[in-house]
Amino acid sequence: MRESNHGHHDENAARTREFHAFAAGASGRLLQVATLLTTEPAHRNPLAQDLLTASLAHTYAHWDRLRGEDPYEVTRADLAARFARTAWRHHRGRGGVLSALTPQERLVVVLRLHEGVPEERTAALLGLPEERVRAVCARSVSALRAAS
Repeated sequence: MRESNHGHHDENAARTREFHAFAAGASGRLLQVATLLTTEPAHRNPLAQDLLTASLAHTYAHWDRLRGEDPYEVTRADLAARFARTAWRHHRGRGGVLSALTPQERLVVVLRLHEGVPEERTAALLGLPEERVRAVCARSVSALRAAS
């Protein structure tokens, strides 16, 4: 009994170490993604930090079941979904570079252009047709060019 329990403890410790290494490496970029979405200033971004914390907690909870999935993609997908669910809170931009865009437009632009997520994957993540993703992206880029 004692032996198996110890083995379990080692597994948990290894899992925690793996997760912490991932989080340390990915948090900066994921926080940048979240901050672009919330349009907060980079130095004062409590909403983005909350989004990131919740998504990292979700990834940690599912760590053992990732089975070769990229934890960065899993966390980013959760962050995008979480942002989409709470988008009404973020409707008014806070002065960030993407403030002029709607929350859905921000999601499309950040996933496609900042993160380089392929069109079909972005469409699947956001539950939109690919044509809509393409149109939103084109329109948003024009709007941002006009604004700059």
